[in-house]
Amino acid sequence: MNTLSWRGLLLLALFFNINAGWADVQVVVRGELKKWHKVTLEFDGPEVSEQDHFNPFVNYRLNVSFTHKNTKTTFEVPGYFAADGNAQNTGAEAGNKWHVHFSPDRVGQWEWEANFIKGRYVAVANTTKTGLDGGYMNGQRGAFYILDTDKRSPDFRATGRLEYVNEPYLRFADSGGYFIKAGPDSPENLLSYKDFDGSFKNDGVKDNLVKDWQPHLNDWKQGDPSWPGIDKKSERRGKALVGALNYIASKGMNSISFLTLNILGDDQNIFPYVDSNDALRFDISKLAQWEVIFEHAQSLGLFLHFKTQEVENQGLLDNGGLGLERKLYYRELVARFGHHLALNWNLGEENGEWHPNPPTPPQTTIQRLAMAKYFQLIDPYQHHRVIHNGQYFQDIAGAGSQYTGASVQTSSPDFSQIHGAVKDLRSWPVNNGRPLAIAVDEPGDAEYALRSDMLDPEHFNARANGLWGALTAGSWGTEWYFGYKNTHSDLTAQNWRTRDKFWTQAKHAIDFFTLADLDLPNAINQDQWATNAWVLAKDKAFYVLYTKDASKGVTLKLPGEPGVYDVKWYNPRKGGEFQQGSLHRVTQKMPFKHFWVRHEKDLGLPPSDKERDWVILVTKANTK
Repeated sequence: MNTLSWRGLLLLALFFNINAGWADVQVVVRGELKKWHKVTLEFDGPEVSEQDHFNPFVNYRLNVSFTHKNTKTTFEVPGYFAADGNAQNTGAEAGNKWHVHFSPDRVGQWEWEANFIKGRYVAVANTTKTGLDGGYMNGQRGAFYILDTDKRSPDFRATGRLEYVNEPYLRFADSGGYFIKAGPDSPENLLSYKDFDGSFKNDGVKDNLVKDWQPHLNDWKQGDPSWPGIDKKSERRGKALVGALNYIASKGMNSISFLTLNILGDDQNIFPYVDSNDALRFDISKLAQWEVIFEHAQSLGLFLHFKTQEVENQGLLDNGGLGLERKLYYRELVARFGHHLALNWNLGEENGEWHPNPPTPPQTTIQRLAMAKYFQLIDPYQHHRVIHNGQYFQDIAGAGSQYTGASVQTSSPDFSQIHGAVKDLRSWPVNNGRPLAIAVDEPGDAEYALRSDMLDPEHFNARANGLWGALTAGSWGTEWYFGYKNTHSDLTAQNWRTRDKFWTQAKHAIDFFTLADLDLPNAINQDQWATNAWVLAKDKAFYVLYTKDASKGVTLKLPGEPGVYDVKWYNPRKGGEFQQGSLHRVTQKMPFKHFWVRHEKDLGLPPSDKERDWVILVTKANTK
């Protein structure tokens, strides 16, 4: 018998020994016991249903603390009522299974202890004074042993949790690499999908906008996830949306975006509830099917941009405040989906007081700040927390704010506002020790934004002003909105191939930063140092320049001290490797009278296509 098998036997013995005192209460540990993988504790708890008079979502609270034996690292993870534990396949509304999902960040032994209480409103209680002993798994303890992951990129389990680390770029916990995001921002109603369970499909409210994602059905592959048909005999469901994820990942995109609540909004078919009239009862099977989709997306390397509300419904829950409805909604999101490794919580699309005729009360600064504070309190993994304009970001950037980033929307048809908007936000003073990480998540005008390949096969403005304009200003990524007047619009789109040519160009941008392997957190925009180009620079180390027309010549002011700099060119239209232009190197020579005076250097011409746009990488050469 090999070593791993002996270890497995020892771990089983350890598990049963620690749990011996609760032999009458069953707990099952599900999932691969590996670093960064989803580990689920499934408890036998009270037998309840979605519609019980004693509301199981409000009046029970399950939390489990996980502690790493050697380092004493601890995560306090919320759990949730899971019906029969297999609701994505059975459609169950009742049962006695309660789940907690945990994604361990290190190998070794983890010990856990469950806290299960009951009583009115205990799910959103802030103190130990509310609630009574819930029995069942309350006080139960156990342990399991975590081995290293066996996954490979792009699966996020190969790189570890994507973390905000008090820098303007997000970093992977294991690989240490920084993330450059690109992907579709549309359709915002991605989860308005006929194969999900729920009343939204036939409640008479904009049912015509429910999607089938049929154009991507053939992108589903054997072995990919799906779930049974309604009558358990018809074609399995979920394939077309899974196929859409397969397609967008095959184009090298690494992000998707979606609303999780759009009652009163543009589509009105997406909500986590049993129906749109009760914000305190959650549709367990629908949410379990959402989890199937999210889990597959993460395995493909797709970041999850959770947009938790939009402008029309920002005052729907608790009139915009942080009360029972909103706290419960956030807790359920964190409990069911917070274990995923690469995501952010967007606390409001087009949020705040700016709409001339708001359908619900606009949220105030106090309410905007309270949302982020609550996520900071309940999210054990401290995922990136952002908000979207609407109201601009001054009030979420001050001391005491728990936001870690801004999700930027612009309005110019040619995307020309983006570079300046990101530069401005990156220049703001850091008042709370946390510089905002800036992503451009709705570039372009409301009407058309990113047009289809048929209308705009070149995508010059989107590529130049939008994509590279954002990245050279210091943004960590972009997502692409489809407008409301396009045939494949923000609400009607369900074929991502309509922008196939642009996804290729966005992938080239991701590839550039992978090839260059730069110290991005210490880079800032320095456009004033160049002519005919935008510049992202870590001075005396590297300079990333983007020019829209290389034939006009590009110059760069280098530091006034001796140095040799390599010059490489990158084609943003075709991608590939770095290329050599007319100059391989530029040299600063001594002596200079004033070291602090920068000296302008001609960077030459690209290897081809001189009248087109190019990226230039200038790096300090190692001449020793």
